[in-house]
Amino acid sequence: MAEFFDHMDELRRATRKAAVATLVNTRGTTPRKEGARMLVGEDGAALGSVTIGGCVDAQVIEESEVVLATMRPRLLELNLGDEEAWEIGLTCGGTIEVFIEPLAPESLERVRRHTLAGGRAAVVTRLDGEPGRKLLILDDGTVEGTLGDHFLDERFTREAREAIVAGVSRTLLLEGTRAFVEAFAPPALLLVVGAGHVAMPLTALARVLGYRTVVLDGRPRFATRERFPEVDELRVGIPSELVAEYPLIPSTALVLVAHDYKYDLPVLKKALETEVGYIGMLGSARRGATILKILGEEGVGDAALKRIRVPIGLDLGARSAPEIALAILAEIQAVRGGGSGQPMSAVTRSPRP
Repeated sequence: MAEFFDHMDELRRATRKAAVATLVNTRGTTPRKEGARMLVGEDGAALGSVTIGGCVDAQVIEESEVVLATMRPRLLELNLGDEEAWEIGLTCGGTIEVFIEPLAPESLERVRRHTLAGGRAAVVTRLDGEPGRKLLILDDGTVEGTLGDHFLDERFTREAREAIVAGVSRTLLLEGTRAFVEAFAPPALLLVVGAGHVAMPLTALARVLGYRTVVLDGRPRFATRERFPEVDELRVGIPSELVAEYPLIPSTALVLVAHDYKYDLPVLKKALETEVGYIGMLGSARRGATILKILGEEGVGDAALKRIRVPIGLDLGARSAPEIALAILAEIQAVRGGGSGQPMSAVTRSPRP
């Protein structure tokens, strides 16, 4: 979602009007899930995708220009036929529904501010009758907007609150009315201890992937904006004290790249007391074994020690700092997404008899 907001800001700076096309329903084999978006400016510039490129996106761009000319939303049903599916790498086609509307950033700005502050939200968009009407529901109890009927507002608000908890977006048919219920969660947090050379490409790449990035270090000459111009937070202090100020929850990834025992040990002990989703430490297998031995002697159990990934990252043959950063984020994604870390060709191909 962070990428969408960046695209939204970019288009708003470059053009006066824009349309947003949202994938609201899928049937069969499709390359993207509900909630995928494309932004189209009045000059025809497009950012994002509702498939992964190809003639379907081109058609959505054309329809978006019509929406901008009329300022009236429209719902499209598009079939990914065999030819289109082959073009975007699918073995067979499916059907998608795309809702295109003039971009009204006010509710999305509310969502952005609320989720950046750690909250959750849902936006309900009516697809028929009076298409484009919206409800904004925040997890603090706030409800704004209307679908045009008080009874519908109550029914869809209940569903939206369930969607917020489940983190699932989908199109629903309630009381004869179709609406897209989209859930928004805070961006995943990448917490990096150590402002060394690996931390720079690591945080830059993590932002591309939609992470909120924080770098902590006790050395002011390393933790500078010149070295980290785009990191969300850059703080100087004792890392084991600073790290406690952030949510060490399953969606957070903690990466230690300081290569300093006085930083690593207290941070690891604090992290192992929490439900943080990923703990990784830069260093050799020998250094990792030393760290684990010290922690074990201090009473940390074997199950907890197994949570620490050291050496960090997947085996990509990485040597340079950007390559190491890629290997680290690949492992984080595998952990968060439940992937095996194996080549897709090995995962998807059936073994020969």
